[in-house]
Amino acid sequence: MEKNRQGTICLTFDFDAVSLWIQRDMTTMTSLSRGEFGVTAVPRILHMLRKRNIKCTWFIPGHTIETYTDVCRMIRDDGHEIALHGYAHENFNALSAEEEWEVLQRSYAIVENLTGEKPKGFRSPSWDISTRTIENLEKLGIVYDSSQMAQDYSVYFSRKGDVAGKDKPLAFGETSRIVEIPVAWSLDDYPYFEFLRTPTAVFPGLQNPRNVYDNWTGDVEYMLRDFDDGVLVVTFHPQVSGRGHRFLAMERWIDSLIGKGLSFSRMDRIAEQFVAGRRFGIYRPE
Repeated sequence: MEKNRQGTICLTFDFDAVSLWIQRDMTTMTSLSRGEFGVTAVPRILHMLRKRNIKCTWFIPGHTIETYTDVCRMIRDDGHEIALHGYAHENFNALSAEEEWEVLQRSYAIVENLTGEKPKGFRSPSWDISTRTIENLEKLGIVYDSSQMAQDYSVYFSRKGDVAGKDKPLAFGETSRIVEIPVAWSLDDYPYFEFLRTPTAVFPGLQNPRNVYDNWTGDVEYMLRDFDDGVLVVTFHPQVSGRGHRFLAMERWIDSLIGKGLSFSRMDRIAEQFVAGRRFGIYRPE
């Protein structure tokens, strides 16, 4: 059988703005201004994507949409998908069942009001869904999640109802209707770049973008070598990668992907094709 080494890149942007800092109880003017830089960065990111005719997915908390509505309308008007990302970047595992459901309903309504369309996707803040989340997404009519990490280039259906115990094997739950388009911390700009000092820890960040994008290029090259029709999801935060030297590095990296003949896609399009029968990321090594 002839190998099909085409690949698709999903550029995704988590536009957390100030919600990220408020959720950490870091509400000094300086902390909030770090989040507000994300608002400054959005127009330059949109301009870059527009020049290259790339459509992608933006995961936006309801708090950001209500606080910076005009900027979020710019994202919508450029034809990008807007998907759910909580209301104020909540940790879903710190919420009660009632609180999680209320956050999901509230953020769903805000996104629907902004776009005029029913949201298709969800990404949990900090990528840590609860044992309830997948079933809640089904109830809402969400099509896909992008919070889990069991694959790297392959799209799959998420399970629900797994039971984990320290004294017995993992009990697998049933397959859900939610399409999983996986992510990875190693493909997220935040841990590489963002300096963060908390009362209990320091996260140094501030790495050289060349080294980071070399890592990401290696993931792309491996996908193209050993997988048919793979999908690679990368995650950017405007308040992180919108700054000068990182922004230039992001532009150069995206241009290198275009030079390799890779396609770009909104995540809702990937999920729709998967549900229709397309199998992404089939492992077929040389």
